Amino acid sequence: MQPAGGREMLAKGGHPALTLMSLLLLLWKEAAGIEVPQDSKIQQDLKQPPTIIKQSVKDYIVDPRDNTIIIECEAKGNPVPTFSWRRNGRFITIGKDPRVTMRKRSGTLEIGFRNGGRPEDYEGEYQCFATNDFGVALSNKILLRVSKAPLWPKEMLEPMLVTEGSSLILPCNPPPGLPPPVIFWMDSNMTAIPQDRRVSMGLNGDLYFSNVLVQDGQKDYSCNARFQFTHTIQQKNPFTLKFQPMEPYNDTSYNASDPYGGRKVAESKPTFLSPSGNESSKMVLRDEQLLLECIAAGLPTPIIKWFKRGGDLPAQKVKFENYNKTLKILSVSEEDGGNYVCMAVNRLGSFHHSINVQVEAAPYWLDRPTNLVLAPEENGRLVCRANGNPKPNIQWLINGEPIESAPPSTSRDLLGDTILFRGVQIGSSAVYQCNASNQHGYLLANAFVSVLDMPPRMLGAKNQLIKVIVNNRTFLNCPFFGSPLPELRWFKNGQGSKLDGGQYRVYNNGTLEIKRARKEDEGKYTCVATNILGKADNRVELVVKEPTRIIQAPKDQSVVRGSEASFHCKVESNDLPYKVTWTKDGEPVYLGWRLKKDEEFLNISTVTKDDEGMYTCTVKSEMDQHSASAHLSVSEDTSFNASVFSALPPGRPDPPIDLDLSDPAARSVRLTWIPGNDHRSPVTEFLVQFEEDRWEPGRWQDLSSFPGDLNSVILQLAPYVNYQFRVIAINSVGRSQPSWPSPRYKTSGAPPDAIPKDLRGWGSKKDNMEITWEPLHDLERNGPNLQYTVWWRRKDSGDDWTNVTTFQSKYIFHPTETYVPYEIKIQARNDFGSGPESNIVIGFSGEDKPREAPSELRVSKLGSTTANIHWKPVDLSSVQGEFKEYRLYYYRESSLVPGLVLSKEKKTTGFYTTVPEPSGIVKDLMPYSRYQMFMVVANNRFESPPSNTVEFTTEEDVPDAPRFFRIYRRSLDTLHLEWGKPLEPNGIIIGYQLKYRRVNGSRLGPQQIETFRQNVTQFTLRLPDRSARYKFNLSALTKVGAGEVYAEESPTLTNEGNNTVTLEEVKQPPFNLKSLIAGEKYHLRVYSKEISSVSSKFVTFKTKAAHIDQVDIATQGWFIGLMCAIALIILILLIVCFIKRSRGGKYPSAGSLTVFTKYLVRDKKDLPLDPVDQKDQNGSFDYQNKNENSSDEDNKPLQGSQTSLDGNVKESDDSLVDYGEGGDGQFNEDGSFIGQYTVKKDKDETEGNESSEATSPVNAIYSLA
Repeated sequence: MQPAGGREMLAKGGHPALTLMSLLLLLWKEAAGIEVPQDSKIQQDLKQPPTIIKQSVKDYIVDPRDNTIIIECEAKGNPVPTFSWRRNGRFITIGKDPRVTMRKRSGTLEIGFRNGGRPEDYEGEYQCFATNDFGVALSNKILLRVSKAPLWPKEMLEPMLVTEGSSLILPCNPPPGLPPPVIFWMDSNMTAIPQDRRVSMGLNGDLYFSNVLVQDGQKDYSCNARFQFTHTIQQKNPFTLKFQPMEPYNDTSYNASDPYGGRKVAESKPTFLSPSGNESSKMVLRDEQLLLECIAAGLPTPIIKWFKRGGDLPAQKVKFENYNKTLKILSVSEEDGGNYVCMAVNRLGSFHHSINVQVEAAPYWLDRPTNLVLAPEENGRLVCRANGNPKPNIQWLINGEPIESAPPSTSRDLLGDTILFRGVQIGSSAVYQCNASNQHGYLLANAFVSVLDMPPRMLGAKNQLIKVIVNNRTFLNCPFFGSPLPELRWFKNGQGSKLDGGQYRVYNNGTLEIKRARKEDEGKYTCVATNILGKADNRVELVVKEPTRIIQAPKDQSVVRGSEASFHCKVESNDLPYKVTWTKDGEPVYLGWRLKKDEEFLNISTVTKDDEGMYTCTVKSEMDQHSASAHLSVSEDTSFNASVFSALPPGRPDPPIDLDLSDPAARSVRLTWIPGNDHRSPVTEFLVQFEEDRWEPGRWQDLSSFPGDLNSVILQLAPYVNYQFRVIAINSVGRSQPSWPSPRYKTSGAPPDAIPKDLRGWGSKKDNMEITWEPLHDLERNGPNLQYTVWWRRKDSGDDWTNVTTFQSKYIFHPTETYVPYEIKIQARNDFGSGPESNIVIGFSGEDKPREAPSELRVSKLGSTTANIHWKPVDLSSVQGEFKEYRLYYYRESSLVPGLVLSKEKKTTGFYTTVPEPSGIVKDLMPYSRYQMFMVVANNRFESPPSNTVEFTTEEDVPDAPRFFRIYRRSLDTLHLEWGKPLEPNGIIIGYQLKYRRVNGSRLGPQQIETFRQNVTQFTLRLPDRSARYKFNLSALTKVGAGEVYAEESPTLTNEGNNTVTLEEVKQPPFNLKSLIAGEKYHLRVYSKEISSVSSKFVTFKTKAAHIDQVDIATQGWFIGLMCAIALIILILLIVCFIKRSRGGKYPSAGSLTVFTKYLVRDKKDLPLDPVDQKDQNGSFDYQNKNENSSDEDNKPLQGSQTSLDGNVKESDDSLVDYGEGGDGQFNEDGSFIGQYTVKKDKDETEGNESSEATSPVNAIYSLA
């Protein structure tokens, strides 16, 4: 503990104390406090100091007529607290007064008066104390007072002598009550005194007359006070007015525009009846209601206006009442302080009064102390911070006694508004009170410090089983508690290493997260909580399951009506129990004799049109669910009785007949008809139409639609309409002809029901306002002579409404001030009465040109495409209209790139801001350019004069992509590249960069880079071979770097031709095309470079074949030797076959000869050897059919080949084993083949034969042919 002198210095706010406190708080290392869970077992065993949970209000006013006064005080704690009370600072003995009792297990006092006694005898200040073994908690000081309703003193009031046109104050002076009474004025007939801008009641209850009229003397005036607790009204003796004699009053000449009956009454300038003088002051507390009042005298009656010096009135908080005489702010804050000015104005002049508002504050919390639970040897702190005006004084108490008088403790330090606890011990639990007070009130907060030691406990369910779907995130919960806070670790299957990190994460609350559950994560997990007092554990078993899936989903079906439909829904569950449900269009399917389901199918028999819809199969397990849907379409059975239906197809229905009207009412009538023949297609809908003979005679309009199974309906009608009806039947083919019209039915008239829509007010000129609205529709008139009554008045002025009645849908009134808000409302009326009034709409009179221009426009930061701008704002009152934006005009004056031609298009951008120092960012500028800009302020109609003009230059940036990039293949061995300069260089072009890679299938070769000077725009690349293909990336360069890339790919040369598009610029015909490839087909067209839509038709031609300089392979020795070897092998095979046959052996496979024949015949096909044919992976040339457009002849199987089930042709093998004895083949006695060759090879053998085809000797012959 600090010595007394140290505490004294700290209390005075000395600099050494502040330095010491700051140092201690910076170096202090504390525990966050233990959060005690709301577990019932923990709460039952937890020992805690008392806490006040319920108490009466500080200022407690009671009704003297009540039989019982109840002063509440409830607290919780363990052990259960006991209660005691202080009254006016002294402890009271509950049992000593028979009228005072305390509720059981509660501190609530009950004071009863059934057997006599006066409530006034028990007035005073009460405070409750809740005590248990660990501390004492205090309630607020409760000031108990009894409501009073004193009588008005008896007095005789003489008639008040007044002069017509002068001001008058009738004082009320109500008797003081608790709480204060509600004041209102009435006459002796108990009629309320009407109040307006001239006559009104002030906040003090007095009745003020700005000027007196003779008719004011025709009644008396009585002040009434209503006391809310006693529900009584007391009335003061009435005032009567006596006028000094003047010219006789002419009753017949009175009207609103001349209230003085044609007599001359002296007019007067405004003066204030309340408050008096030119200045006054008012103090208001923070968060309370501010009421400022100005009541003026004068003739004509003055208008009151309000201002605030040095700023605007807070529009969101301010309300004006009592005809603008009262300014009200509901919840005052510090920024509402200042000088408020009220001004009274009439045509003779004006008068001002200034009210200086000072905002002070009772104490309010910045940091309220909260309960602190600590383990032994832990550190902590209680903080009590409050603010107010004046600054509140902070006082600490411990168990209800000042902390200075408490025994010193080495584990507690007091530092102003903070108490630090260090190394707390068992037995140091207590309740601390913080009292913050100033002259306007006080705050009292209880916060206990409980030192708790408790071994670890597991709070959750024991041995849980958790199931999770594979690959899902899961959480294993292990809630625990202990003091000191235990350390928690997780283990799996009893292994020694704890789980944390990787896909495991342990949270502070004990939860183990497995980010993605896998099958190997299954097992038993153990959480162990440990502190110095012991340990506790719990186990969780995790089971990881595969998801429940629909492996065969239902499919869309279209069936004929009357047939059957079946949806298949097969589920894979992986041992999870599941349930399959079916829905139709989102609603459950109700099973019955027609709809049945089994494990996998939903079957619908005798399908009807109502069965059509979307069917959804949903499988749901305890862990997940899966759905699949299919649509069922139902059509008519066109095959049934085909002869009848072909002769009589469905047709449009006949029109309904015999229309009849019944059950007439003011706004409805019943229409009945007989349906016509539906012509083999049921009627699905009836459409009722009407025609009226007043507004649009002869025009039929839709009224209502009804289902096809109805023929009698109630029609809802509009008033004052002479109706006739007709009905149209509708089926799947179309509409019937309309029926004959019904008899006419005329509804009676009524006032309008509708309110005109789109009511708005706006100024078409600076001194007027147009009020417009959407007129009612003809059927909304409800009667003759439809008119519109429009009301308007200036907003917040307290003026009376002005109105006009018109037949039009627009009204213009003038003159008005510029851009002034008006309240507007409208009502429709006809000869039967008036309709409902609309809501009040705010409109504005016309706008004028803004008087001020933004100034001091400047640029602070420049980039290549952006500029930060700043300007000095205008006074918003000078905008003379709705402030829309600050509008910046800017245009590109020139480019810093020499010779670059550009358009000086003027652009705009807007900034909506009302801050004192506005700024903005202009975007989408062009780099390396000179700009000019100026700014205006705009309302809805006008712009202000321009600001100063500013010139600025943007920085250099990377260039745009080259204007074009073309690749020509002028020969088989080279590529020619050409490009154009960028349209927007964005700086000085210093060169070009070309990056290219060779492309081989999906693989890319190493990147190569070529750099060119700024005047080079073409490049020729020699190809390593004719089939080489490249990807090119070209970009222009400035000193900033490389610009946007123009990517192109080189043309490809294939067997089927060259698909490269080549562009050549032609000045005039004729023109020779060069660098064409021999033997290729070309498509040619000529088009305009400027207008691409101007083009010729394509012309197709083919260049002549060229002699390919190749060695004649037929003259090579190795080829002749190879051919001789092959012929020798074939001769040997033929001899062997002949010998076998002569001995009765099997025939050789016909397939082997067929294969050979196939390859000998293919040389007849016109397939030249292409130098760019690709090799397959084993190195042989692949001459199998690659052309999608090849003839059918190439795809036909040869004789002796077989077609597999999947349609592929399988070549026959020449193995003789397949035709051994016991096979399916059949032979004559001489060994000749008589059976069909039906033996099928396995897929693997067939594929093997096909893959080896390229390397067979026969294939080699073909490939070299």
